[in-house]
Amino acid sequence: MSAPSPRPPAAGARPGGTAAADSGALETRGIEPVPPHERSGSPMQLFWVWFAANISILGLPLGATLIVFTGLNLWQALLAAALGAVGSFAVVGLISIAGRRGGAPSLTLSRAVFGVRGNAGPTVVSLLSRLGWETVNTTTAAFALLSLFGIVLGTDGGAKEHPVLTLVAITVFVGLTLLVSGLGHKVLVTVQKWATWGFGALNIAVAAFLVANVDWDAVAAAPAGPVSAVVVGVGVIAAGTGIGWANSGADMSRYQPVTVRSGSLVLSAAAGAGIPLVLLIGLGSLISAGDASLASASDPVAAIRAMLPAWMAVPYLVAAFGGLLLSNHLSVYSAGLTTLTLGVRVPRAAAVLLDVLVTFAGAVYFMLVSDGFYGPFLTFLTLLAVPITAWVAVFLTDMLVRRDYDDAALMDTGPAGGYWYTGGVRWPALAAWAVGIAGGYLFTVAAAGDDVWFAGPLAGTWLGENGLGWVVAFMLAAGVYALCGGVRRAPARN
Repeated sequence: MSAPSPRPPAAGARPGGTAAADSGALETRGIEPVPPHERSGSPMQLFWVWFAANISILGLPLGATLIVFTGLNLWQALLAAALGAVGSFAVVGLISIAGRRGGAPSLTLSRAVFGVRGNAGPTVVSLLSRLGWETVNTTTAAFALLSLFGIVLGTDGGAKEHPVLTLVAITVFVGLTLLVSGLGHKVLVTVQKWATWGFGALNIAVAAFLVANVDWDAVAAAPAGPVSAVVVGVGVIAAGTGIGWANSGADMSRYQPVTVRSGSLVLSAAAGAGIPLVLLIGLGSLISAGDASLASASDPVAAIRAMLPAWMAVPYLVAAFGGLLLSNHLSVYSAGLTTLTLGVRVPRAAAVLLDVLVTFAGAVYFMLVSDGFYGPFLTFLTLLAVPITAWVAVFLTDMLVRRDYDDAALMDTGPAGGYWYTGGVRWPALAAWAVGIAGGYLFTVAAAGDDVWFAGPLAGTWLGENGLGWVVAFMLAAGVYALCGGVRRAPARN
Protein backbone atom coordinates (compact mmCIF):
# COMPACT_ATOMS: atom_id res chain seq x y z
CA MET A 1 0.00 0.00 0.00
CA SER A 2 1.47 3.34 -0.97
CA ALA A 3 1.61 6.07 1.65
CA PRO A 4 -0.44 9.21 0.99
CA SER A 5 1.53 12.32 0.27
CA PRO A 6 1.63 15.15 2.81
CA ARG A 7 -1.30 17.56 2.60
CA PRO A 8 -1.60 21.19 3.61
CA PRO A 9 -2.88 22.00 7.11
CA ALA A 10 -6.61 21.38 7.53
CA ALA A 11 -8.98 24.29 7.23
CA GLY A 12 -11.69 25.00 9.76
CA ALA A 13 -9.86 23.57 12.78
CA ARG A 14 -11.79 23.64 16.03
CA PRO A 15 -10.57 25.70 18.99
CA GLY A 16 -9.39 22.36 20.40
CA GLY A 17 -6.12 22.38 18.50
CA THR A 18 -3.54 24.16 16.40
CA ALA A 19 -1.73 23.38 13.21
CA ALA A 20 1.61 23.58 14.99
CA ALA A 21 3.19 20.77 16.95
CA ASP A 22 2.21 20.54 20.61
CA SER A 23 4.80 21.85 23.05
CA GLY A 24 5.46 20.35 26.47
CA ALA A 25 3.22 17.79 28.10
CA LEU A 26 -0.12 19.40 27.21
CA GLU A 27 -1.66 18.27 23.92
CA THR A 28 -3.32 21.32 22.39
CA ARG A 29 -4.43 19.59 19.21
CA GLY A 30 -8.13 18.89 18.88
CA ILE A 31 -9.72 16.74 16.17
CA GLU A 32 -7.99 18.25 13.14
CA PRO A 33 -5.76 15.76 11.27
CA VAL A 34 -2.19 15.41 12.51
CA PRO A 35 0.30 16.41 9.79
CA PRO A 36 2.68 13.62 8.71
CA HIS A 37 5.77 15.41 10.09
CA GLU A 38 4.23 15.40 13.61
CA ARG A 39 3.49 11.69 13.73
CA SER A 40 6.12 9.99 15.86
CA GLY A 41 4.18 7.10 17.41
CA SER A 42 4.94 3.40 17.08
CA PRO A 43 2.89 0.19 17.18
CA MET A 44 4.60 -0.81 20.45
CA GLN A 45 3.31 2.42 21.96
CA LEU A 46 -0.22 1.33 21.07
CA PHE A 47 0.47 -2.15 22.43
CA TRP A 48 1.00 -0.68 25.91
CA VAL A 49 -2.02 1.60 25.61
CA TRP A 50 -4.35 -1.33 24.92
CA PHE A 51 -2.62 -3.59 27.43
CA ALA A 52 -3.07 -1.03 30.19
CA ALA A 53 -6.73 -0.47 29.35
CA ASN A 54 -7.45 -4.18 29.85
CA ILE A 55 -5.51 -5.28 32.95
CA SER A 56 -8.41 -4.63 35.28
CA ILE A 57 -9.16 -7.53 37.61
CA LEU A 58 -12.77 -7.03 36.52
CA GLY A 59 -12.05 -9.25 33.54
CA LEU A 60 -12.62 -12.17 35.92
CA PRO A 61 -16.46 -11.97 35.85
CA LEU A 62 -16.39 -12.50 32.08
CA GLY A 63 -14.66 -15.83 32.60
CA ALA A 64 -17.17 -16.72 35.30
CA THR A 65 -19.99 -16.06 32.85
CA LEU A 66 -18.52 -18.54 30.36
CA ILE A 67 -18.49 -21.31 32.96
CA VAL A 68 -21.72 -20.66 34.83
CA PHE A 69 -24.12 -19.31 32.22
CA THR A 70 -22.68 -20.58 28.92
CA GLY A 71 -21.81 -24.05 30.21
CA LEU A 72 -18.25 -24.34 28.92
CA ASN A 73 -15.38 -26.20 30.55
CA LEU A 74 -12.02 -24.53 31.19
CA TRP A 75 -10.44 -25.33 27.82
CA GLN A 76 -13.50 -24.21 25.90
CA ALA A 77 -13.61 -21.01 27.95
CA LEU A 78 -9.98 -20.29 27.13
CA LEU A 79 -10.68 -20.87 23.43
CA ALA A 80 -13.70 -18.55 23.55
CA ALA A 81 -11.64 -15.95 25.41
CA ALA A 82 -8.84 -16.07 22.85
CA LEU A 83 -11.14 -15.89 19.83
CA GLY A 84 -13.45 -13.29 21.33
CA ALA A 85 -10.91 -10.94 22.90
CA VAL A 86 -8.14 -11.18 20.32
CA GLY A 87 -10.59 -11.19 17.43
CA SER A 88 -12.62 -8.20 18.63
CA PHE A 89 -9.50 -6.16 19.32
CA ALA A 90 -8.22 -7.06 15.86
CA VAL A 91 -11.28 -5.08 14.70
CA VAL A 92 -10.05 -2.20 16.87
CA GLY A 93 -6.71 -2.56 15.09
CA LEU A 94 -8.39 -2.43 11.69
CA ILE A 95 -10.05 0.86 12.58
CA SER A 96 -6.64 2.05 13.80
CA ILE A 97 -5.51 1.79 10.18
CA ALA A 98 -8.00 4.53 9.32
CA GLY A 99 -6.37 6.71 11.99
CA ARG A 100 -2.99 6.22 10.36
CA ARG A 101 -4.45 7.01 6.92
CA GLY A 102 -6.36 10.13 7.95
CA GLY A 103 -4.56 11.32 11.08
CA ALA A 104 -7.85 12.12 12.85
CA PRO A 105 -10.03 10.51 15.55
CA SER A 106 -12.45 7.71 14.64
CA LEU A 107 -15.69 9.70 14.77
CA THR A 108 -14.10 12.61 12.91
CA LEU A 109 -13.05 10.26 10.10
CA SER A 110 -16.61 8.94 10.18
CA ARG A 111 -17.74 12.26 8.65
CA ALA A 112 -16.26 11.03 5.38
CA VAL A 113 -18.51 7.96 5.53
CA PHE A 114 -21.81 9.39 6.82
CA GLY A 115 -21.52 13.06 5.84
CA VAL A 116 -20.88 15.90 8.25
CA ARG A 117 -24.54 15.94 9.38
CA GLY A 118 -25.32 12.25 8.99
CA ASN A 119 -22.40 11.51 11.30
CA ALA A 120 -24.22 13.14 14.24
CA GLY A 121 -26.16 9.96 15.05
CA PRO A 122 -23.14 7.63 15.39
CA THR A 123 -21.26 10.36 17.28
CA VAL A 124 -24.04 10.84 19.85
CA VAL A 125 -24.33 7.07 20.40
CA SER A 126 -20.57 6.78 20.80
CA LEU A 127 -20.44 9.63 23.31
CA LEU A 128 -23.34 8.23 25.35
CA SER A 129 -21.68 4.84 25.50
CA ARG A 130 -18.30 6.27 26.41
CA LEU A 131 -19.70 8.53 29.15
CA GLY A 132 -21.85 5.71 30.46
CA TRP A 133 -19.03 3.24 30.85
CA GLU A 134 -16.85 5.94 32.38
CA THR A 135 -19.57 6.50 34.98
CA VAL A 136 -19.57 2.77 35.71
CA ASN A 137 -15.75 2.81 35.98
CA THR A 138 -15.85 5.80 38.31
CA THR A 139 -18.55 4.32 40.53
CA THR A 140 -16.88 0.91 40.77
CA ALA A 141 -13.45 2.41 41.45
CA ALA A 142 -14.88 4.75 44.08
CA PHE A 143 -16.47 1.77 45.84
CA ALA A 144 -13.08 0.04 45.82
CA LEU A 145 -11.37 3.14 47.24
CA LEU A 146 -14.13 3.57 49.83
CA SER A 147 -13.54 -0.02 50.92
CA LEU A 148 -9.83 0.73 51.15
CA PHE A 149 -10.61 3.78 53.30
CA GLY A 150 -12.66 1.49 55.53
CA ILE A 151 -9.65 -0.78 56.10
CA VAL A 152 -7.23 2.07 56.77
CA LEU A 153 -9.56 4.31 58.82
CA GLY A 154 -11.56 1.58 60.51
CA THR A 155 -14.91 2.87 59.22
CA ASP A 156 -17.89 0.61 58.67
CA GLY A 157 -20.88 0.96 56.38
CA GLY A 158 -21.46 1.87 52.78
CA ALA A 159 -21.40 5.01 50.67
CA LYS A 160 -24.54 6.60 52.09
CA GLU A 161 -23.28 6.17 55.65
CA HIS A 162 -20.09 8.07 54.77
CA PRO A 163 -21.00 10.72 52.17
CA VAL A 164 -17.86 12.80 52.71
CA LEU A 165 -15.55 9.83 52.22
CA THR A 166 -17.61 8.83 49.20
CA LEU A 167 -17.18 12.26 47.62
CA VAL A 168 -13.44 12.10 48.36
CA ALA A 169 -13.21 8.67 46.68
CA ILE A 170 -15.03 9.89 43.57
CA THR A 171 -12.97 13.08 43.45
CA VAL A 172 -9.66 11.20 43.71
CA PHE A 173 -10.55 8.90 40.81
CA VAL A 174 -11.93 11.71 38.64
CA GLY A 175 -8.95 13.93 39.45
CA LEU A 176 -6.40 11.29 38.48
CA THR A 177 -8.33 10.62 35.27
CA LEU A 178 -8.49 14.31 34.41
CA LEU A 179 -4.77 14.78 35.07
CA VAL A 180 -3.72 12.21 32.47
CA SER A 181 -6.55 12.49 29.93
CA GLY A 182 -6.53 16.28 30.10
CA LEU A 183 -2.81 16.54 29.38
CA GLY A 184 -3.34 14.29 26.38
CA HIS A 185 -1.53 11.95 24.06
CA LYS A 186 2.11 12.27 25.14
CA VAL A 187 1.40 11.88 28.86
CA LEU A 188 -1.23 9.19 28.32
CA VAL A 189 1.00 6.82 26.35
CA THR A 190 3.79 7.24 28.91
CA VAL A 191 1.58 6.67 31.95
CA GLN A 192 -0.20 3.69 30.38
CA LYS A 193 3.12 1.97 29.72
CA TRP A 194 4.79 2.40 33.10
CA ALA A 195 1.68 2.08 35.27
CA THR A 196 1.01 -1.27 33.61
CA TRP A 197 4.05 -2.74 35.34
CA GLY A 198 3.01 -1.60 38.81
CA PHE A 199 -0.67 -2.48 38.68
CA GLY A 200 0.10 -5.57 36.60
CA ALA A 201 2.37 -6.87 39.38
CA LEU A 202 -0.42 -6.42 41.92
CA ASN A 203 -2.83 -8.26 39.65
CA ILE A 204 -0.37 -11.14 39.35
CA ALA A 205 -0.06 -11.35 43.14
CA VAL A 206 -3.83 -11.51 43.58
CA ALA A 207 -4.18 -13.97 40.70
CA ALA A 208 -1.52 -16.26 42.20
CA PHE A 209 -3.47 -16.49 45.45
CA LEU A 210 -6.73 -17.20 43.63
CA VAL A 211 -5.10 -19.94 41.52
CA ALA A 212 -3.64 -21.55 44.64
CA ASN A 213 -7.16 -21.88 46.03
CA VAL A 214 -8.88 -23.20 42.88
CA ASP A 215 -11.06 -26.30 43.26
CA TRP A 216 -9.10 -28.37 40.76
CA ASP A 217 -11.36 -31.41 41.16
CA ALA A 218 -14.35 -29.30 40.05
CA VAL A 219 -12.33 -27.95 37.12
CA ALA A 220 -11.37 -31.45 35.97
CA ALA A 221 -14.91 -32.79 36.40
CA ALA A 222 -16.62 -30.03 34.41
CA PRO A 223 -18.18 -31.50 31.23
CA ALA A 224 -17.61 -29.92 27.85
CA GLY A 225 -20.38 -27.79 26.41
CA PRO A 226 -21.70 -28.08 22.85
CA VAL A 227 -19.98 -26.33 19.97
CA SER A 228 -22.89 -23.90 19.80
CA ALA A 229 -22.09 -22.81 23.36
CA VAL A 230 -18.51 -22.05 22.35
CA VAL A 231 -19.83 -19.85 19.53
CA VAL A 232 -22.03 -18.03 22.03
CA GLY A 233 -19.06 -17.68 24.39
CA VAL A 234 -16.98 -16.06 21.66
CA GLY A 235 -19.81 -13.58 21.08
CA VAL A 236 -20.14 -12.82 24.80
CA ILE A 237 -16.43 -12.04 25.12
CA ALA A 238 -16.26 -10.01 21.90
CA ALA A 239 -19.27 -7.91 22.90
CA GLY A 240 -17.86 -7.37 26.38
CA THR A 241 -14.35 -6.38 25.28
CA GLY A 242 -13.19 -5.15 21.87
CA ILE A 243 -16.54 -4.15 20.36
CA GLY A 244 -16.96 -1.50 23.04
CA TRP A 245 -13.57 0.00 22.16
CA ALA A 246 -13.89 -0.21 18.37
CA ASN A 247 -15.00 3.39 17.89
CA SER A 248 -11.84 4.57 19.69
CA GLY A 249 -9.42 2.71 17.42
CA ALA A 250 -8.20 5.73 15.44
CA ASP A 251 -8.07 8.12 18.41
CA MET A 252 -4.58 6.99 19.39
CA SER A 253 -3.32 5.73 16.01
CA ARG A 254 -3.66 9.20 14.43
CA TYR A 255 -0.12 9.85 15.71
CA GLN A 256 1.25 6.81 13.84
CA PRO A 257 3.50 7.60 10.82
CA VAL A 258 2.09 6.75 7.41
CA THR A 259 4.96 4.26 6.97
CA VAL A 260 3.71 1.98 9.78
CA ARG A 261 2.44 -1.33 8.44
CA SER A 262 -1.26 -2.09 8.75
CA GLY A 263 -0.52 -5.53 10.16
CA SER A 264 1.51 -3.99 12.98
CA LEU A 265 -1.42 -1.81 14.02
CA VAL A 266 -3.78 -4.79 14.05
CA LEU A 267 -1.29 -6.88 16.01
CA SER A 268 -0.63 -4.12 18.57
CA ALA A 269 -4.32 -3.94 19.47
CA ALA A 270 -5.08 -7.67 19.25
CA ALA A 271 -2.05 -8.72 21.31
CA GLY A 272 -1.97 -5.70 23.61
CA ALA A 273 -5.52 -6.26 24.80
CA GLY A 274 -5.71 -9.99 24.10
CA ILE A 275 -2.86 -11.09 26.38
CA PRO A 276 -4.23 -9.64 29.66
CA LEU A 277 -7.84 -10.41 28.76
CA VAL A 278 -7.22 -14.09 28.00
CA LEU A 279 -5.26 -14.48 31.25
CA LEU A 280 -7.90 -12.73 33.36
CA ILE A 281 -10.87 -14.39 31.67
CA GLY A 282 -9.13 -17.75 32.06
CA LEU A 283 -8.61 -17.05 35.76
CA GLY A 284 -12.26 -16.13 36.15
CA SER A 285 -13.19 -19.42 34.51
CA LEU A 286 -10.90 -21.33 36.86
CA ILE A 287 -12.24 -19.93 40.10
CA SER A 288 -15.87 -20.20 38.97
CA ALA A 289 -15.65 -23.94 38.34
CA GLY A 290 -16.07 -24.47 42.07
CA ASP A 291 -17.79 -21.22 43.08
CA ALA A 292 -20.54 -19.74 40.89
CA SER A 293 -21.05 -16.60 43.00
CA LEU A 294 -18.83 -14.38 40.86
CA ALA A 295 -20.93 -14.83 37.73
CA SER A 296 -24.08 -13.42 39.32
CA ALA A 297 -22.52 -10.81 41.62
CA SER A 298 -23.93 -7.30 41.25
CA ASP A 299 -20.64 -5.94 42.65
CA PRO A 300 -17.76 -8.01 41.24
CA VAL A 301 -15.16 -6.05 43.22
CA ALA A 302 -16.82 -7.07 46.49
CA ALA A 303 -17.37 -10.63 45.24
CA ILE A 304 -13.68 -11.14 44.46
CA ARG A 305 -12.62 -9.52 47.73
CA ALA A 306 -14.81 -12.02 49.60
CA MET A 307 -12.65 -14.81 48.15
CA LEU A 308 -9.48 -13.29 49.61
CA PRO A 309 -8.07 -13.20 53.15
CA ALA A 310 -7.98 -9.87 54.96
CA TRP A 311 -4.25 -9.40 54.38
CA MET A 312 -4.78 -9.61 50.61
CA ALA A 313 -7.57 -7.01 50.60
CA VAL A 314 -5.32 -3.93 50.34
CA PRO A 315 -3.23 -5.00 47.33
CA TYR A 316 -6.37 -6.32 45.67
CA LEU A 317 -8.31 -3.07 46.10
CA VAL A 318 -5.32 -1.04 44.88
CA ALA A 319 -5.05 -3.31 41.82
CA ALA A 320 -8.79 -3.01 41.11
CA PHE A 321 -8.66 0.79 41.46
CA GLY A 322 -5.56 1.07 39.26
CA GLY A 323 -6.91 -1.16 36.50
CA LEU A 324 -10.12 0.87 36.29
CA LEU A 325 -8.09 4.09 36.28
CA LEU A 326 -5.92 3.00 33.35
CA SER A 327 -9.02 2.01 31.39
CA ASN A 328 -10.67 5.32 32.21
CA HIS A 329 -7.67 7.35 31.02
CA LEU A 330 -8.15 6.11 27.47
CA SER A 331 -11.94 6.24 27.58
CA VAL A 332 -12.09 9.85 28.77
CA TYR A 333 -9.46 10.93 26.25
CA SER A 334 -11.57 9.37 23.50
CA ALA A 335 -14.77 10.92 24.85
CA GLY A 336 -13.19 14.37 24.71
CA LEU A 337 -12.40 13.95 21.03
CA THR A 338 -15.93 12.66 20.37
CA THR A 339 -17.36 15.72 22.14
CA LEU A 340 -15.39 17.98 19.82
CA THR A 341 -16.57 16.00 16.79
CA LEU A 342 -20.14 16.60 17.90
CA GLY A 343 -19.54 20.33 17.48
CA VAL A 344 -18.76 21.58 21.00
CA ARG A 345 -16.37 24.46 20.33
CA VAL A 346 -13.95 24.33 23.25
CA PRO A 347 -10.28 23.35 23.60
CA ARG A 348 -9.64 19.61 23.85
CA ALA A 349 -8.70 19.75 27.54
CA ALA A 350 -11.94 21.61 28.30
CA ALA A 351 -13.91 18.91 26.48
CA VAL A 352 -12.26 16.33 28.73
CA LEU A 353 -13.24 18.41 31.77
CA LEU A 354 -16.87 18.54 30.61
CA ASP A 355 -16.90 14.76 30.21
CA VAL A 356 -15.47 14.01 33.66
CA LEU A 357 -17.95 16.41 35.26
CA VAL A 358 -20.74 14.31 33.74
CA THR A 359 -19.22 11.09 35.07
CA PHE A 360 -18.65 12.73 38.48
CA ALA A 361 -22.33 13.64 38.70
CA GLY A 362 -23.34 10.14 37.59
CA ALA A 363 -21.15 8.48 40.22
CA VAL A 364 -22.53 10.75 42.95
CA TYR A 365 -26.05 9.76 41.93
CA PHE A 366 -25.26 6.05 41.88
CA MET A 367 -23.52 6.06 45.25
CA LEU A 368 -25.43 8.63 47.31
CA VAL A 369 -28.92 8.91 45.80
CA SER A 370 -29.96 5.88 43.78
CA ASP A 371 -31.25 2.58 45.07
CA GLY A 372 -30.81 -0.21 42.54
CA PHE A 373 -30.32 1.95 39.46
CA TYR A 374 -26.89 0.44 38.73
CA GLY A 375 -28.22 -2.71 37.03
CA PRO A 376 -30.73 -0.93 34.78
CA PHE A 377 -28.07 1.56 33.73
CA LEU A 378 -25.73 -1.25 32.69
CA THR A 379 -28.60 -2.73 30.68
CA PHE A 380 -29.04 0.59 28.87
CA LEU A 381 -25.34 0.68 28.02
CA THR A 382 -25.55 -2.88 26.70
CA LEU A 383 -28.33 -1.78 24.35
CA LEU A 384 -25.94 0.77 22.83
CA ALA A 385 -23.72 -2.10 21.62
CA VAL A 386 -26.12 -2.69 18.70
CA PRO A 387 -25.81 0.77 17.06
CA ILE A 388 -22.07 0.84 17.80
CA THR A 389 -21.60 -2.50 16.06
CA ALA A 390 -23.67 -1.31 13.09
CA TRP A 391 -21.38 1.74 12.83
CA VAL A 392 -18.31 -0.51 12.93
CA ALA A 393 -19.74 -2.58 10.07
CA VAL A 394 -20.38 0.46 7.86
CA PHE A 395 -17.03 2.06 8.69
CA LEU A 396 -15.01 -1.10 8.01
CA THR A 397 -16.85 -1.78 4.75
CA ASP A 398 -16.06 1.76 3.65
CA MET A 399 -12.38 1.21 4.46
CA LEU A 400 -12.22 -1.49 1.78
CA VAL A 401 -12.08 1.22 -0.88
CA ARG A 402 -11.14 4.42 0.98
CA ARG A 403 -7.37 4.77 1.24
CA ASP A 404 -7.14 8.37 2.44
CA TYR A 405 -9.23 11.23 3.77
CA ASP A 406 -9.53 14.89 2.77
CA ASP A 407 -8.16 16.97 5.68
CA ALA A 408 -10.04 20.13 4.76
CA ALA A 409 -13.31 18.29 4.11
CA LEU A 410 -13.16 16.59 7.52
CA MET A 411 -13.08 19.99 9.22
CA ASP A 412 -15.48 21.89 6.94
CA THR A 413 -19.03 21.21 8.17
CA GLY A 414 -20.69 23.68 5.78
CA PRO A 415 -22.37 23.13 2.38
CA ALA A 416 -19.12 23.91 0.57
CA GLY A 417 -17.29 21.06 2.32
CA GLY A 418 -16.17 17.95 0.48
CA TYR A 419 -18.12 15.63 2.78
CA TRP A 420 -21.41 17.51 2.58
CA TYR A 421 -22.84 15.03 0.05
CA THR A 422 -26.67 15.51 -0.04
CA GLY A 423 -27.78 17.96 2.60
CA GLY A 424 -24.84 16.97 4.77
CA VAL A 425 -25.79 13.28 4.69
CA ARG A 426 -24.43 10.30 2.79
CA TRP A 427 -27.65 8.33 2.65
CA PRO A 428 -26.32 4.84 1.76
CA ALA A 429 -24.25 4.82 4.97
CA LEU A 430 -26.97 6.25 7.18
CA ALA A 431 -29.60 3.88 5.75
CA ALA A 432 -27.34 0.86 6.27
CA TRP A 433 -26.65 1.95 9.85
CA ALA A 434 -30.39 2.28 10.53
CA VAL A 435 -31.19 -1.11 9.00
CA GLY A 436 -28.44 -2.73 11.05
CA ILE A 437 -29.81 -1.20 14.25
CA ALA A 438 -33.38 -2.25 13.50
CA GLY A 439 -32.32 -5.80 12.60
CA GLY A 440 -30.13 -6.11 15.67
CA TYR A 441 -32.88 -5.04 18.03
CA LEU A 442 -35.24 -7.64 16.55
CA PHE A 443 -33.07 -10.24 18.31
CA THR A 444 -32.30 -8.24 21.46
CA VAL A 445 -33.67 -8.48 24.98
CA ALA A 446 -33.11 -5.65 27.45
CA ALA A 447 -33.70 -6.74 31.02
CA ALA A 448 -32.53 -5.73 34.48
CA GLY A 449 -32.89 -8.89 36.52
CA ASP A 450 -36.44 -10.14 36.04
CA ASP A 451 -37.63 -6.75 34.79
CA VAL A 452 -37.79 -6.94 30.98
CA TRP A 453 -37.76 -3.49 29.39
CA PHE A 454 -37.73 -4.53 25.78
CA ALA A 455 -37.80 -7.78 23.85
CA GLY A 456 -37.51 -7.86 20.06
CA PRO A 457 -39.98 -10.04 18.12
CA LEU A 458 -37.19 -12.54 17.37
CA ALA A 459 -35.61 -12.47 20.83
CA GLY A 460 -36.84 -16.01 21.47
CA THR A 461 -34.75 -17.47 18.63
CA TRP A 462 -31.33 -19.03 19.15
CA LEU A 463 -29.58 -15.80 18.16
CA GLY A 464 -31.72 -13.74 20.49
CA GLU A 465 -31.53 -16.07 23.47
CA ASN A 466 -27.75 -16.13 23.20
CA GLY A 467 -27.33 -12.35 22.98
CA LEU A 468 -26.13 -12.23 19.37
CA GLY A 469 -28.31 -9.38 18.16
CA TRP A 470 -25.17 -7.29 17.74
CA VAL A 471 -23.83 -9.88 15.25
CA VAL A 472 -27.04 -9.53 13.22
CA ALA A 473 -26.60 -5.74 13.31
CA PHE A 474 -23.06 -6.06 11.95
CA MET A 475 -23.98 -8.40 9.10
CA LEU A 476 -27.03 -6.40 8.03
CA ALA A 477 -25.29 -3.01 8.15
CA ALA A 478 -22.27 -4.23 6.20
CA GLY A 479 -24.41 -6.03 3.62
CA VAL A 480 -26.83 -3.14 3.04
CA TYR A 481 -24.00 -0.63 2.78
CA ALA A 482 -22.17 -2.78 0.24
CA LEU A 483 -25.35 -3.24 -1.82
CA CYS A 484 -26.03 0.51 -1.73
CA GLY A 485 -22.64 1.29 -3.23
CA GLY A 486 -20.47 1.39 -0.14
CA VAL A 487 -17.74 -0.62 -1.84
CA ARG A 488 -17.44 2.06 -4.51
CA ARG A 489 -15.47 5.20 -3.81
CA ALA A 490 -17.87 7.92 -2.67
CA PRO A 491 -17.99 11.15 -4.66
CA ALA A 492 -16.73 14.24 -2.90
CA ARG A 493 -17.19 17.90 -3.71
CA ASN A 494 -14.08 19.99 -4.06
